[in-house]
Amino acid sequence: MAGRVTALHRAAAQAGIARRWLDAGGETQIVSDETLRLVLEALGESRADQPQALHTAWVGQALRLPGRPGAARVIYEDGSTQALTALKAPGGIVLPGLERAGYHRIEIGARTHDIAIAPGRAYGLAPTQGRLWGLALQLYALRRTDDGGIGDFAALAAHGREAAAQGADAIALSPVHALFAGDVTRYAPYAPSSRIALNVLHIARDAIAPPDELIDWPRAAARKLALLRQDFDHGVDEAGLAAYRAQAGADLEQHARYEALSLHLGSCDWRRWPEAYRHPDNPALADFSTTHAKEIAFHAWVQWQAEAGLEAAQQACRGAGARIGLISDLAVGTSADGAQAWGRQSEMLNGLEIGAPPDLFNQEGQGWGITGFSPLGLRRSGFSGYLAMLRHALRHAGGVRIDHVMGLKRLWVVPLGRSPREGAYLSMPFQDLLRLTVLESTRHRAIVLGEDLGTLPRGLRADLARAGIAGMRVLWFERRGKSFISPSRWSPEAVAMTTTHDLPTVAGWWQSEDIAWRQRLGRAGEDEAARGEYRAALWAAFRRSGVTRAAQPSPQEAGPVTLAAARHLGKSACALALLPIEDALSSPDAPNLPGTTDEHPNWRRRLPADAPSLFAREDVKARLSALDQARKEAK
Repeated sequence: MAGRVTALHRAAAQAGIARRWLDAGGETQIVSDETLRLVLEALGESRADQPQALHTAWVGQALRLPGRPGAARVIYEDGSTQALTALKAPGGIVLPGLERAGYHRIEIGARTHDIAIAPGRAYGLAPTQGRLWGLALQLYALRRTDDGGIGDFAALAAHGREAAAQGADAIALSPVHALFAGDVTRYAPYAPSSRIALNVLHIARDAIAPPDELIDWPRAAARKLALLRQDFDHGVDEAGLAAYRAQAGADLEQHARYEALSLHLGSCDWRRWPEAYRHPDNPALADFSTTHAKEIAFHAWVQWQAEAGLEAAQQACRGAGARIGLISDLAVGTSADGAQAWGRQSEMLNGLEIGAPPDLFNQEGQGWGITGFSPLGLRRSGFSGYLAMLRHALRHAGGVRIDHVMGLKRLWVVPLGRSPREGAYLSMPFQDLLRLTVLESTRHRAIVLGEDLGTLPRGLRADLARAGIAGMRVLWFERRGKSFISPSRWSPEAVAMTTTHDLPTVAGWWQSEDIAWRQRLGRAGEDEAARGEYRAALWAAFRRSGVTRAAQPSPQEAGPVTLAAARHLGKSACALALLPIEDALSSPDAPNLPGTTDEHPNWRRRLPADAPSLFAREDVKARLSALDQARKEAK
């Protein structure tokens, strides 16, 4: 079957489903006909020649559009106009490239086309700013006195001020996307209800809670939501709330209705709601909105409070001298039963789960339990959902990290109920998404980071680099064979990190904490003998880069290693270096262990103290000072 092209194969190719893919070992894999059929059925009508509501191009790039040749006029977003001539081209017409970036409109006879023209590169760090550094942290983990058991925006502001005082220019956040008011047991930040609303559990509301090392999410969430309801019931600024709702528009209203409906119906899964409530445009919702107006207003109000808190945190960072401030994190997908999937159904994949194919570490592949945008839905909607999501992420931030940036080009999609092995790659409108990302970056004056780890499509890193989107270079992966690469040779067009939330911390790696966890779970992986070789290689790399002259510490001595790692990171050629706060603290505990749920306390670990106490620690000050000095000296 692999050699014979059938009608099914042609239909799959037209829909952007790859029949062949290259695995992590470099071997070509063939997608089964059954998988192709199931993915096609889930996509529905998905021909590549479907009309596109928004066309994109780079500044100066010729515009190819459907239509007939003739006189044309461009109406720029500032209202000015320019006459053009549309010439005949294969499949339509071509117009000369435009030199003004922005969202414009072209008229050709009675036909109009909306267009987005992107500058050549995203907003970037000016060379005169030098090599900057910042911290990466999990917002939920932060502490302040009487925070109710969950890190909040007030704690974020405090950490931003303290970090900036020691030279930091950025605070990279874990996702602050909205979770589920109707199910407080769901707290994974990368499986949110919506990426166009905020997690209201991060609102700063004083409440006494036990100083536990792990967050009890259900209890802390119930406590926080109850207090917020008390505040709302005691009276709010009605005029201010009305103005906020008017400005925020349909996305806020749909999110608030979803939250109210999920609580009213006792289920977060809109796909199982009564038929009358399964679509936000159903007339039956008008009656519900009237009879439950106060409940809907509450969910709009908490979004307002959350946004005010996030804005204040960014202002605190910038006011303390941080040149970037907050870097938000954009999850690759959203829960299929959540608010975003309900509110924007025509733009989302239905019947398909996003994941990853089998690789050397996960031979069964991965199913992430989330969905994402449909390529056809994006084109038909003028990329409305993607733009709303990106703008929301950039509203109160100096940058955004796009998780699994490969998802802009292709997604591994798995039919519901099937093994992740039985998936296929689905092509996304990459050039359109790339241009829109660059355009929004320049309009918001915000940098863009792309998480580009793992097996990538050929040429993706080069495409991102040309567009000014920084990749990620992580200490553990900057190796050649068994030797670690000099930080001076790390890519200048990337962000340097010691580790990520899904990988072991420096102390945890040095002490083999990750190996111990794998052994507890019965997983294969690097053994202690191999780790010993890599420890020696890492320390040798530290000595070569000049960050230490000391003899190699024992596996139990993590302090000297995290100090050397901070200096080593600072010497990288990358324009920005981000030190996870766990490494600033020399903590052995990682925030997340992929592939686990209850076995490991994912997304639950809290920092040991509040910001003033942490940043006053001599060992923390030493690591941050070493990083700061290394960045100033790096060339």
